[in-house]
Amino acid sequence: MMEFNNFLSAYYPDTSYGGDRLYRDMVDQAILVDHLGYRGVTIPEHHLINILLVPDPLQMAVKVAAVTRHVEVVTSVSVLPLHDMRIFAGQAIQADILCEGRLVLGVGRGAFAYELARMGKPISESRERFDESLNLLLELFSKEEVGWQGKYYNFEPITVMPRPVRPIQIMLAALIPEAIEASVKRGFHIQTTPLNATLEKMKEQTGAFIRGKESLGDAGKHLRLALSRVCCVAKSDADARAKLELAYDYYGRFHNVFTGPGIVEKGAIRHLPLNQTMEEFKSSIIICTASEMLDRLKEYESLGVDDFIMNVNIGHGAEEAQECIHRFAADVMPHFNTTRKAA
Repeated sequence: MMEFNNFLSAYYPDTSYGGDRLYRDMVDQAILVDHLGYRGVTIPEHHLINILLVPDPLQMAVKVAAVTRHVEVVTSVSVLPLHDMRIFAGQAIQADILCEGRLVLGVGRGAFAYELARMGKPISESRERFDESLNLLLELFSKEEVGWQGKYYNFEPITVMPRPVRPIQIMLAALIPEAIEASVKRGFHIQTTPLNATLEKMKEQTGAFIRGKESLGDAGKHLRLALSRVCCVAKSDADARAKLELAYDYYGRFHNVFTGPGIVEKGAIRHLPLNQTMEEFKSSIIICTASEMLDRLKEYESLGVDDFIMNVNIGHGAEEAQECIHRFAADVMPHFNTTRKAA
C-alpha cells in the first residue's frame, strides 16, 4: 500500500513575492491535503537561498499541526550539522509535544555546499558531523545526565528538558544505496529521492531499502520508505509541456547549489543549464496526464515505496499548485489503497 504526501517546498523564484505570502501558500496547501486525505506533509530546511526556503522546519511543523487535524508532519530534513544538539534536542521534543504525536523527525547531513560553507560547516565535514550529531541526539532523547567526549562535542553530563512524552519517530535522509541499507539496519525509516535521475537509480535506492528491511525480519516490518519527486498532474499534453519548462528551470537552479558552483545573488540562485536534454529530463520526473501517472506510480508501489512525496511547487502560482493537488487527489489517489479518505 502506497500513501501520499505533499512537499511544502517553499520555492521562491520571485523574491519580491514576500515571505508572508510564501508561507501562507504552504500552510494553505497543508490544510488542503489534510482535507483531501493525503497521509502527510513534508517540510524542508534551507537557509540563504530561494529554493526550499524554510529556515526553521520545526516551527513550521507546529504551525501546520495547529491548523490541520490528521496529517503526519515530517521534516525533510532537519540538517543536523547546522545545529547544536543540546539545543536541537529540546526543540524537537517541544515540537513533538505541540504536534501531539504527528511529528516525524526527518534528519540529514545537508546537501548544498553553498549553504554549509557559509554557515562555517563545510560539506567535506558533513558526514562526520552528522554521524556524531545523530548519535548524540539519540542519547539526549533516551537518557538523562548525558556527558559527551567527541570530535565536535565535549561537555559534562546534562539532561535535556522537557523529557519526551513518547518515542520520537526518526526518518533518515540518504541517497546512496549503501547508506540507505546501513541506515535501515539501524532501525530507521528512510527518505530518499533520485532527484532528476533515471528510474534505474531509483530501483537501486528502493532495492537497498528492501534488503536492509528484510535483514531485520519481524523487527523491520514497521519501517517505511518515503521517496520524493517533482510531480504534477497535467490537464493536457500542452499543459504538461508548460510545466516541464518550469521544472527544467527549477532544476537548473537546484543543481547550481547542489552539485554546481553555487552562484547566488542576493539570495536568488542563478539558473544554469542542465546536463540533460528536455526529453531525458521528461523521463526522469513525473509531469504528465493522470492516465500516464497511474502507470508510473503503480511501478513505484511495486518497487516497495511506502510514502510517495510529491513536489508540485515548481514555479507556477499558488492557485495552479492547489489545482495540481486537487487533480492528484481526484484522479490518481482513488486508484491506490490508502488509510485515509477525503474529509
